[in-house]
Amino acid sequence: MIRTLLLSLALVMGAVGVSAKLPALSDEAKAKAAEAAAKTAHGNKVADFQLCKSREKVAERYRADAKKAGKEPGAQVDTPACADPGPFVYTPPAPASAPAATATAAPAAPAAASAAKKG
Repeated sequence: MIRTLLLSLALVMGAVGVSAKLPALSDEAKAKAAEAAAKTAHGNKVADFQLCKSREKVAERYRADAKKAGKEPGAQVDTPACADPGPFVYTPPAPASAPAATATAAPAAPAAASAAKKG
Protein backbone atom coordinates (compact mmCIF):
# COMPACT_ATOMS: atom_id res chain seq x y z
CA MET A 1 0.00 0.00 0.00
CA ILE A 2 2.72 2.45 1.02
CA ARG A 3 4.78 1.39 -1.97
CA THR A 4 1.88 2.17 -4.34
CA LEU A 5 1.31 5.52 -2.65
CA LEU A 6 4.98 6.47 -2.95
CA LEU A 7 5.06 5.40 -6.60
CA SER A 8 1.97 7.44 -7.45
CA LEU A 9 3.39 10.45 -5.56
CA ALA A 10 6.65 10.16 -7.53
CA LEU A 11 4.70 10.00 -10.79
CA VAL A 12 2.71 13.11 -9.88
CA MET A 13 5.88 15.01 -8.94
CA GLY A 14 7.48 13.95 -12.24
CA ALA A 15 4.41 15.06 -14.19
CA VAL A 16 4.57 18.52 -12.61
CA GLY A 17 8.16 18.93 -13.79
CA VAL A 18 7.33 17.74 -17.29
CA SER A 19 4.39 20.13 -17.68
CA ALA A 20 6.62 23.22 -17.58
CA LYS A 21 5.55 26.19 -19.66
CA LEU A 22 7.01 26.35 -23.14
CA PRO A 23 8.66 29.55 -24.35
CA ALA A 24 6.69 31.89 -26.61
CA LEU A 25 6.94 31.30 -30.36
CA SER A 26 9.27 33.51 -32.34
CA ASP A 27 7.90 35.72 -35.10
CA GLU A 28 9.37 33.35 -37.69
CA ALA A 29 7.63 30.35 -36.12
CA LYS A 30 4.35 32.28 -35.99
CA ALA A 31 4.72 33.16 -39.68
CA LYS A 32 5.37 29.52 -40.57
CA ALA A 33 2.33 28.45 -38.56
CA ALA A 34 0.16 31.04 -40.33
CA GLU A 35 1.39 29.85 -43.72
CA ALA A 36 0.75 26.22 -42.78
CA ALA A 37 -2.78 27.14 -41.69
CA ALA A 38 -3.35 28.94 -45.01
CA LYS A 39 -2.07 25.91 -46.94
CA THR A 40 -4.37 23.63 -44.97
CA ALA A 41 -7.36 25.88 -45.60
CA HIS A 42 -6.58 25.97 -49.33
CA GLY A 43 -6.18 22.19 -49.36
CA ASN A 44 -9.62 21.86 -47.78
CA LYS A 45 -11.10 24.13 -50.45
CA VAL A 46 -9.48 22.01 -53.18
CA ALA A 47 -10.86 18.85 -51.57
CA ASP A 48 -14.35 20.38 -51.42
CA PHE A 49 -14.08 21.34 -55.10
CA GLN A 50 -13.00 17.83 -56.08
CA LEU A 51 -15.82 16.32 -54.03
CA CYS A 52 -18.33 18.64 -55.67
CA LYS A 53 -17.11 17.69 -59.16
CA SER A 54 -17.25 13.99 -58.36
CA ARG A 55 -20.82 14.33 -57.03
CA GLU A 56 -21.84 16.06 -60.24
CA LYS A 57 -20.22 13.29 -62.28
CA VAL A 58 -21.98 10.55 -60.31
CA ALA A 59 -25.35 12.31 -60.61
CA GLU A 60 -24.82 12.77 -64.36
CA ARG A 61 -23.98 9.09 -64.80
CA TYR A 62 -26.97 8.04 -62.69
CA ARG A 63 -29.31 10.08 -64.88
CA ALA A 64 -27.77 8.68 -68.08
CA ASP A 65 -28.02 5.08 -66.82
CA ALA A 66 -31.61 5.63 -65.68
CA LYS A 67 -32.60 6.98 -69.10
CA LYS A 68 -30.91 4.00 -70.82
CA ALA A 69 -32.90 1.65 -68.60
CA GLY A 70 -36.11 3.43 -69.53
CA LYS A 71 -36.66 4.90 -66.06
CA GLU A 72 -37.47 8.51 -65.44
CA PRO A 73 -35.11 9.96 -62.79
CA GLY A 74 -36.58 12.37 -60.26
CA ALA A 75 -36.54 16.10 -60.69
CA GLN A 76 -33.05 17.58 -60.73
CA VAL A 77 -32.20 19.56 -57.62
CA ASP A 78 -30.45 22.86 -58.18
CA THR A 79 -27.19 22.99 -56.27
CA PRO A 80 -24.60 25.76 -56.09
CA ALA A 81 -21.92 25.62 -58.76
CA CYS A 82 -18.57 24.12 -57.81
CA ALA A 83 -16.10 26.94 -57.11
CA ASP A 84 -12.52 26.24 -58.19
CA PRO A 85 -10.20 27.71 -55.54
CA GLY A 86 -7.34 28.13 -58.00
CA PRO A 87 -3.66 27.77 -57.17
CA PHE A 88 -2.35 28.39 -53.67
CA VAL A 89 -1.10 31.94 -53.17
CA TYR A 90 0.09 33.10 -49.75
CA THR A 91 0.78 36.72 -48.95
CA PRO A 92 2.20 37.14 -45.45
CA PRO A 93 0.66 39.88 -43.34
CA ALA A 94 2.60 43.12 -42.96
CA PRO A 95 4.66 43.23 -39.76
CA ALA A 96 3.14 45.43 -37.11
CA SER A 97 5.64 47.92 -35.69
CA ALA A 98 3.51 49.06 -32.74
CA PRO A 99 3.37 45.70 -30.88
CA ALA A 100 7.14 45.28 -31.31
CA ALA A 101 7.76 48.64 -29.63
CA THR A 102 5.55 47.74 -26.67
CA ALA A 103 7.17 44.33 -26.39
CA THR A 104 10.60 45.91 -25.92
CA ALA A 105 9.24 48.47 -23.43
CA ALA A 106 7.33 45.92 -21.35
CA PRO A 107 10.35 44.16 -19.76
CA ALA A 108 11.75 47.50 -18.54
CA ALA A 109 8.71 48.15 -16.35
CA PRO A 110 9.16 45.06 -14.08
CA ALA A 111 12.87 45.90 -13.70
CA ALA A 112 12.00 49.40 -12.48
CA ALA A 113 9.43 47.98 -10.08
CA SER A 114 11.92 45.53 -8.60
CA ALA A 115 14.51 48.31 -8.22
CA ALA A 116 11.94 50.40 -6.31
CA LYS A 117 11.23 47.47 -3.96
CA LYS A 118 14.93 47.02 -3.15
CA GLY A 119 15.48 50.71 -2.35
